[in-house]
Amino acid sequence: MINKLNLQMMKEEKLQNVGPSKIEIAFQRLGSTSHPAVFLIMGGGAQMIAWPDKFCEELVRKGVQIIRFDNRDTGLSTHFTEAPIPNFSAVLKGDYSTVSYTLSDMAADTVGLMDALNFYKVHLVGASMGGMIAQTIAIEYPSRIKSLTSIMSTTGAPNVGQPDFKLLSHLGEPPYDDRQRYIDWRLESLKAIGSPGYVFDDEAAIRTAGLSWDRDHDPLGMTRQAVAVLKSGDRTSKLQCLQTPALVIHGDSDKMVNVSGGIATAKAIPNAKLKIFKGLGHGFPKELWNEMTNLIIEHIKATD
Repeated sequence: MINKLNLQMMKEEKLQNVGPSKIEIAFQRLGSTSHPAVFLIMGGGAQMIAWPDKFCEELVRKGVQIIRFDNRDTGLSTHFTEAPIPNFSAVLKGDYSTVSYTLSDMAADTVGLMDALNFYKVHLVGASMGGMIAQTIAIEYPSRIKSLTSIMSTTGAPNVGQPDFKLLSHLGEPPYDDRQRYIDWRLESLKAIGSPGYVFDDEAAIRTAGLSWDRDHDPLGMTRQAVAVLKSGDRTSKLQCLQTPALVIHGDSDKMVNVSGGIATAKAIPNAKLKIFKGLGHGFPKELWNEMTNLIIEHIKATD
């Protein structure tokens, strides 16, 4: 029943040979199959469980079905462990020889999952790198998309959406040798890039970090994704050609993807709607779940 939703009890499923790369993708699905399909695409290094369960349940209660999944190199989906070790400093200088794939490959994964689940057209909601993947799908597969919602993301242009590098360098690399150290690092990181205008939920963050470790702790997965983003470059000119109805959501306190990235995204996509939340950082504070999901549902209803 719709009033007894419990995403934590929802079965995780896997599909083999998905998309051109023939990878394995782990996913979860919730909601009535008669309702519009919404694919939730998560960001760099983050698993599908980074979409807060209650946020997902809010969307379903408001009339959509959601499919959330682990991108390649995260969670229980295929990891490219045989790929070259990414040379991040070389990539920053334009040497892409250690980059194994791009956002276009990740976009093809998502469309492959749509095919495997028998969806021709869906609504896309992407967060951070997931927003970049969603933008890429809208660019490369426009006939497959009903609407685009890009959250705390950017265009790939080097002059917008840049992180606070000083903050990131202070956090250091995630420790992948010990579960508790990883959880502690993850907690500190989420607090640092979080939302100063809202209460941080320590308990939820600790729980999700622990589950993330248990599902997957690939030390190079996030790096392979990060260099994929860098190689993919600036999408601005291609975004300017989109006809897909677009909603852009960002926070004015985002230290991972500066708000200039969201502003640039909305400016690039014709007729895009932009909502900037005061005090919102790089995350989903529960105080905003109702308003955010309302924005997404209104956008979907206007285009479905």
